[in-house]
Amino acid sequence: MRRLLLTALALLPLPALAHTGGDHALGFTTGLAHPLGGADHAVAMLAVGLWAGLLGGRAMLALPAAFLAAMLAGFGLGAAGVALPMVEGGIVASVVVLGGAVALAKRPHLAFLLGLVALFGLFHGHAHGTEMGEGSGALAYATGFLAASAALHGAGLALVRLLLPQLLARSAGAAMAVFGLILLV
Repeated sequence: MRRLLLTALALLPLPALAHTGGDHALGFTTGLAHPLGGADHAVAMLAVGLWAGLLGGRAMLALPAAFLAAMLAGFGLGAAGVALPMVEGGIVASVVVLGGAVALAKRPHLAFLLGLVALFGLFHGHAHGTEMGEGSGALAYATGFLAASAALHGAGLALVRLLLPQLLARSAGAAMAVFGLILLV
């Protein structure tokens, strides 16, 4: 049993799944690939869409918009070299918390939701900003990762509003939270 557990742990991905370092060319395609290429980013952004879809009403647009706006601000901070504490921890926490919120179908006050989602967006954006490296093309890069992030939010929203019954959406949220906990290991 112990050998099986150690083998499983050795096969787990690292938390910084999308972070390739600053050794790549900037551009729209690179920005587009960044959130899609890392499960930590993709799962959190999909969870924002799922949660927004479960909440309905104003939250359907407000949650993704808050995440994207804060993500852009975080990108600016990261690109400018302004350090934020515990960025990777914040990204992993976003997977756990957002997945858990979907699983529990939590409905806190919208202002609290927006602040929480914006905080997580700030961390994700900062990671994109610090990982882009040197060079021109930052605008195209930012446009790419914002487009991919918005598409992931939209996919989560569409899944819960059009395809998945609430129980399955909530089960997906639970799986996301467990994935986030695995990233902590």
